[in-house]
Amino acid sequence: MTRLSVNINKIATLRNARGGNVPDLIKTAKDIERFGAQGITVHPRPDERHIRYSDVYELKDVLSTEFNIEGNPREKKFMDLVLDVKPRQVTLVPDEQGQITSDHGWDTIKHEAYLKDTIALFKSKGIRVSIFVDANVNMVKGAANTGTDRVELYTEEYARLYPIDKEKVITKFSEAAKAAHQLGLGVNAGHDLSLHNLKYFKQHLPELMEVSIGHALISDALYFGLENTIQLYLRQLI
Repeated sequence: MTRLSVNINKIATLRNARGGNVPDLIKTAKDIERFGAQGITVHPRPDERHIRYSDVYELKDVLSTEFNIEGNPREKKFMDLVLDVKPRQVTLVPDEQGQITSDHGWDTIKHEAYLKDTIALFKSKGIRVSIFVDANVNMVKGAANTGTDRVELYTEEYARLYPIDKEKVITKFSEAAKAAHQLGLGVNAGHDLSLHNLKYFKQHLPELMEVSIGHALISDALYFGLENTIQLYLRQLI
């Protein structure tokens, strides 16, 4: 069964909108684990507009499932945070400052040397590394040369084209996942996966180890409740 890691950035966004501690991010993360999710993902950004760096330290002390921290390793503040917290997994994302959300994967060929050095540093501290890549076999092959443990396939294109031609769009993701598996890389995926498109994605990527889902899941929870929503997502991954 593919693991579900819930991105809790949107919980932090709601909290920050009014100040104070409602909703309680730490309690919500613990509840998400209790409701069956196998991991918690956060993506702290330099402006701390949702997840604060202090949140990451608090979460470290209370989480019992896998802790995944996403972010841009070019930011020294992010590097220092991850090396100090030592989560189970770090996912390296080539974000630009001020970006609303992630919108592209690494050029693993152009940035091979940089990624090699960065990944080696994290791995020397016992942190599993995943890098964000587009569903492109060449980028996956490049990732294999960096020493990463996993790739996370950027699924915005899949989600966008799913209602139009799901058979066509899934092909490139399936090919990328197969290539990763053949090269000894684990396969994660994330971005715009939802109750509408997740099951089909999972069915066509048997190599899929983990999905990270935030925006859609938290939005669905407004209608279905958080516990029920997590169960709904878990059923799509069976």
